[in-house]
This record gives sequence, structure tokens and C-alpha cells, in this order.
Amino acid sequence: MHQREQLLESLADQGWAVSDGLIDAHLCHLLHEQCRQTWEQGRFKPAGVGHGRKLALHTEIRGDSICWLEPQLAEPATLEFLHWADAFRQDLNRVFYTGLTNAEFHFARYPTGHRYHKHMDQHIGQRARKISLVLYLNPEWSEADHGELCLYSPGGEGEIIERVLPMPGRLAVFRSDLIPHEVMPCAQPRWSLTGWFRNDAIGLPQAA
Repeated sequence: MHQREQLLESLADQGWAVSDGLIDAHLCHLLHEQCRQTWEQGRFKPAGVGHGRKLALHTEIRGDSICWLEPQLAEPATLEFLHWADAFRQDLNRVFYTGLTNAEFHFARYPTGHRYHKHMDQHIGQRARKISLVLYLNPEWSEADHGELCLYSPGGEGEIIERVLPMPGRLAVFRSDLIPHEVMPCAQPRWSLTGWFRNDAIGLPQAA
């Protein structure tokens, strides 16, 4: 079975999926370089917790800094990723009938020792985010570096169903409305490209 189809099948079966090598290694390298350059240019901002007027900085809860990707200002590597992501969005619509209309992405950097406590990506009263995506950009990583993405079982039981080590080029996708998750403290700066596929149409049902 094709690697992309395997990812989609796993996402359908369990609400999450992880894949290595789905995105070209050279593209991941270019994205990492761009991510670091953007950081060095001072374009990252501390990430907040919450949504809208309730958005606030709580570094003890969420310790990363982010830089949103703007397609109209995108570098070639970012544009290549965004083209890939749009094709993937169309695959998600084909398989799940989710009606995904667009996507939003940002670079993220966790400093050594920082984390993001357990949370959901779909905010209360805000149903637009349907599928979450994380692409890990560090060129080297080991178990000793930690920084795992912990995926929890739906329904509040608190059971960890998967620990995703942020290995170079690894891709994780999961349902934004279903899977609680947590980023564990890392032993070196942790770089990623993170985002959400959205359905911004009013009145449509949740993703199936």
C-alpha cells in the first residue's frame, strides 16, 4: 500500500497516524534552515494559550515560540510544503468528506526544558480545526533528547496511546476534536512545522 494511503487508513481507523519519509528529506532540510533563519531574524513570538480575547501567555503551560507562515511572503521551501499540504487536504476531503476549505501553519521552537501541557487543538465553541499536523525539522534527534508528542485516548481516560519521538522528517497527524495531546520537555531546542486543516463553513457537522 502506498505510504500516503497507509497514513490515511491509520487516521481513519484510530484518529491519528505517524509516518516517516512521507515528505522529502531535502525539503525537510530546507524547511529547517528557513525555520532557523526566521528565528535568527527575530520573527518568532511567544505562543499563547486560549483563543480570541482569552488568549494569554502562560509559559509554564506552553513554552514554545511560533512564526505563522504567510503564503504571499513564503520562501520556495515553504511554498513547496504548502503545495504538498493542499494536495493532502484534497486527499482528506476525498477519504473523509470533511469539507476542509483551508489550512494554517506555523514554525515552532521549544527551548531546552520547555513543554506544552495536555490540551486539545479544537477550542471550545470553535469547530473549524479538524485535522492537526506536525512535521519535525531537527536534523538529528535521539531518545535522550525527549520532547515526545504524547497522544492520549479520547474521552478523558488519561491513557497515553502513543509517544511520538520528534525524529527528523517524521510526520504526525491526528483529529483536532478527538485526540488530547502533550509536548514533553526537550533536552535540546526542538523545531517543527505545525498546523491545522480547517472547515470554516458555518453549520457543517464535525469531521467523521
